[in-house]
Formats: sequence, structure tokens, C-alpha cells
Amino acid sequence: MLQTIGILIGAIILLLGIIMIYDARILTKKFFGFGDQNEASSGLKILGFIIAIVGGLIIYFVK
Repeated sequence: MLQTIGILIGAIILLLGIIMIYDARILTKKFFGFGDQNEASSGLKILGFIIAIVGGLIIYFVK
């Protein structure tokens, strides 16, 4: 039971990271109002990549 919950939490974190990578440009336009959106979108992509790695590691180590 605990293993299933850990896998679900890891999968949700992984999914959030992938969504952040895919929609980085849309998210920067929506939430940030400053002019340089290229740096903000690349920062969100890097953050999404790190979050996706953390979610994948959770899934890997829970199994």
C-alpha cells in the first residue's frame, strides 16, 4: 500500500515537471510580467527538468 502511494506521488511530481517543461512559454506569459521572457522560460524549463528528475528518482527508489 505504501509502495503504491509512493509511486503515485512520484508520478504526479514527474508529470508536473514535464508539464512545466512543455508549457514554459505559456506559464511565463501568464504569471510573469517582465520583458525578458526567454530567460524566464528557460529557467522554468530547467526547474521542470529538475522536478521531473526528482519524481523519477522517487519512483525508482520506492520500487
